[in-house]
Amino acid sequence: MAFELPALPYAHDALADLGMSKETLEFHHDIHHKAYVDNGNKLIDGTEWADKSLEEIIKGTYNAGAVAQNGIFNNASQHWNHNQFWEMMGPKGAAMPSELEARIVDAFGSVEQFKTDFAAAGAGQFGSGWCWLVVDTDGTLKVTKTENGVNPLCFNQTALLGCDVWEHSYYIDFRNKRPVYLTNFLDKLVNWENVAERLSNA
Repeated sequence: MAFELPALPYAHDALADLGMSKETLEFHHDIHHKAYVDNGNKLIDGTEWADKSLEEIIKGTYNAGAVAQNGIFNNASQHWNHNQFWEMMGPKGAAMPSELEARIVDAFGSVEQFKTDFAAAGAGQFGSGWCWLVVDTDGTLKVTKTENGVNPLCFNQTALLGCDVWEHSYYIDFRNKRPVYLTNFLDKLVNWENVAERLSNA
């Protein structure tokens, strides 16, 4: 099953006033994400993974003991990660739905404590990677972080929210200020309705 680059669910300049510039999305979506799609398609062509779903490829090629994951995993996982990332953001600035807020408060004590924990996970991820809000296998909400392209699918968790902390996600707009990027992401960019929908489907 060939990978396909999805169109952004909003215009390239739709998030500019919220801290993610048109230039960032042009580089991040049109170049970086496209490269994962193109490279992934080349790597799976003619292999046992050619007719598998993206999720099957990720779970089937993940090697927890590898310092550097194999090429098929890296590109498939980063393709999946970015598919989620674009949907997890939006220009509407919608308030957090009450059901989601209640679950977050129950798990973390307050929305602000969740944001503090999430931002700390992203800022504390050494090198490239992601930070996540997940539904863990026991049904609880947790904040996690993963290196490089590793994602919650690898641990049978459900991703509710993820933030890309690879430098290409923030360097144009925030230079080396990753913590500021993370705070801006949480306060201005998250599509909380999308997060709530993921929770209801978990």
